[in-house]
Amino acid sequence: MTGAGSQPSHAADLGTARRSVGARTRPARGLVLAAQDGLAVAWRNLIGLRRVPRLLVFSTIQPLVFVLMFRYVFGGVVQPALHGVDYVDYLIPGIFVQTAVFGAMNTAIGLATDMQSGLMERFRSLPMARSAVLVGRTAADLARNVFVVAMMTGVGFAMGFGIHAGVPAFLAGILLVLAFGFAMSWVFAVVGMAVGDPETAQAAAFPVLAPLVFASSVFVPVSTMPGWLEAFAEHQPVSRNAEAIRDLVLGGPTTTDVLQALAWDAGIVAVFAPVGVWLYRRQA
Repeated sequence: MTGAGSQPSHAADLGTARRSVGARTRPARGLVLAAQDGLAVAWRNLIGLRRVPRLLVFSTIQPLVFVLMFRYVFGGVVQPALHGVDYVDYLIPGIFVQTAVFGAMNTAIGLATDMQSGLMERFRSLPMARSAVLVGRTAADLARNVFVVAMMTGVGFAMGFGIHAGVPAFLAGILLVLAFGFAMSWVFAVVGMAVGDPETAQAAAFPVLAPLVFASSVFVPVSTMPGWLEAFAEHQPVSRNAEAIRDLVLGGPTTTDVLQALAWDAGIVAVFAPVGVWLYRRQA
């Protein structure tokens, strides 16, 4: 038989159970809301690209200039070091990676522009996740990279580039390009948040990207470099991703290079994403 004195105890137990369920569902709901906020910011940035198509056009012209310059100006010099591999087949996967790195610089400039214009202050005043601004920006740049890489693929085919390991492996290489571009966007997001000025962000980004791109296997084999530079060029993230993509396109052993590339990509995001969010919160 249940007495009146047991009712408060039953209510307390029910309240404890509800709080426990709420504590378990709150993190999941928070992640869903943060994802929705990030998608909203990403869509805002994509609308900006549609309204300023010149940015997308010049983002495509830049890698095209690199392809033409290295294919027809330096190709004859580099070809003997490739041991039978056609230089255009060697170059195009590297150009994919170079495009991803140079495109990620737009993340720094875009975030710095938002900070200078006061838009970032409006974002901070809204009831939205702190990570949404950075996630939305990097996601929008990822979508832009899809378009640019597709355009560069068409240009490569027109210049004689061929797929030697099958279409599925080639598509896996494209996904790896996009993953690396997404990871590098977080690096330049930190640069943009740190400097807070678009002109300074562009100037500060170049010392980061120039050694990574030009002291790598993007354009030439690292074996042609001096020994002290070869050690750096062989093991840095741009070279690891470029070699992994070449393996997927040209054929050959892929596991080691792909795993190293994925490890670099995951490590870059794991380090720079929290730093970027911390800088955004510190600005508040």
